[in-house]
Amino acid sequence: MKRATPIVVLVLVLVVGALAAVLALSGRAGTTGSEEPAPSAAPATVERVAKGLNRITLTAEAARRIDVQTAPATAENGSTVIPYAAVLYDPNGKTWTYTSSEPLVFIRKDITVDRIEADRAILTEGPAPGTAVVTVGAAELWGAEYGGIEED
Repeated sequence: MKRATPIVVLVLVLVVGALAAVLALSGRAGTTGSEEPAPSAAPATVERVAKGLNRITLTAEAARRIDVQTAPATAENGSTVIPYAAVLYDPNGKTWTYTSSEPLVFIRKDITVDRIEADRAILTEGPAPGTAVVTVGAAELWGAEYGGIEED
């Protein structure tokens, strides 16, 4: 019987290690092809609160994965100011932002942008100063609201 060379052994170890890593990252390590992983809670729930308005509630894990971050709306010269990163445009060009009045809960709010100055949006209509607006993760919230979030 022929002995494997050290290079062949090394290649086999690397291939097996890579496959084990892929299985572990996909959450299916230790399962056979016919087994399904245990179902988990949906990462987001969407609840209608008014016509055309939904409340999105994320799990803590979903919020961590999409790295949701907020900043307070401020007042300046009679206008509300939010970070430009908090402004979303729908396919028709209408502007929106997601607000959060409690942890892990978000509601889309229509806004009217007067102008953009550097990284700030000066609004003529929008959330009250002090309201938390989403600056990171808004696109994912939009996807949860209109298309759902699928776990990998």
